[in-house]
Amino acid sequence: MDAERRAYRFAAVRVTTPLDESLTVYAGAPLATERDAVGTVRRAMLIGLPALLAVVAAVTWLVTRRALRPVECIRREMAAITASADLSRRVPQPQARDEVARLAVTTNETLAALEGSVERQRRFVADASHELRSPIASLRTQLEVGVPHPELLDAEGAVADVVRLQHLAADLLLLARLDAGERPVRGRVALAELVRDEVAQRVGDRVAVRADELADIDVSGSRGQLARVLGNLLDNAQRHAERAVEVSVRREHDVRGAWAVLAVADDGAGVPEAERERIFERFVRLDDARGRDDGGAGLGLAIARDVVARHGGTLTVRAAEAGGARFEVRLPGATRARAERRAGGVGAVWAGSRRAWPPDGTDREP
Repeated sequence: MDAERRAYRFAAVRVTTPLDESLTVYAGAPLATERDAVGTVRRAMLIGLPALLAVVAAVTWLVTRRALRPVECIRREMAAITASADLSRRVPQPQARDEVARLAVTTNETLAALEGSVERQRRFVADASHELRSPIASLRTQLEVGVPHPELLDAEGAVADVVRLQHLAADLLLLARLDAGERPVRGRVALAELVRDEVAQRVGDRVAVRADELADIDVSGSRGQLARVLGNLLDNAQRHAERAVEVSVRREHDVRGAWAVLAVADDGAGVPEAERERIFERFVRLDDARGRDDGGAGLGLAIARDVVARHGGTLTVRAAEAGGARFEVRLPGATRARAERRAGGVGAVWAGSRRAWPPDGTDREP
């Protein structure tokens, strides 16, 4: 009876005898051994699997906690920096050379850049307030004196203060637009024609501007902003020149195409080599001892360099042959600038902006 209740596995084989009779042979074996093995495995899994899962979970939690501990330290420090607004603090950097360590390094670099940006903004606001306070105070004093005593009103001085305020406000507005990432309107600009127009408007200046070498080369950019760059450089040169100011345009080539080089030189005292980068900072003047009306607000060269950079070029200064200063603006030629924008090179993305330069058709070849 016990054998009848057991589970068997059977195999059937059909054979033919020499007498041409067909027979089927059946062979069977009990499955008790296999079932016992399966039962043993089932009981072992029911007992051991929960314990194994508990061990794996504990090990995973410990390893993950240890791996993410530096991330939590970075998070806590970032939260503390946000709460305290102290951008001079830095997140801890792990000793390991892994992704978390690189994250900490990148975070500290970002904090340093943000700290520098905020500090520059603070200095800019303080310097702008200081520059605006002087002409406003002077204008107010003249008007207050002129109300009860009209005969004492210095009308020319008041107009000069208003003009200075207008120029300073325009410079500050342009710098604000540049910092906000405003992109120049694209167009083809003939530098030689731009120089001729600017020089023609400077009749009666203290020092005459001479334009001899004017190569015929076009650049891609905003004519108004490039004229502002040239005007600022000429104003700076005439402020320091003794007898001569020269402006020139020449063409240079390299393996990628043509460059336009606009140079403005004077025969003044020049710029000391140690100060040749500092003069491009905002509100920096090397002639602080001179009057503010004569020395300017110290924004012209800063504006010029920012505008040139947004046109994909550079603005540098070196000693001139006549002993003064020679400012050189290097801009990519119109064809070169167009090719670089298509290739994602210089000028494809403007400083302060993350959007690509949209093709508007204004710089197309004729």
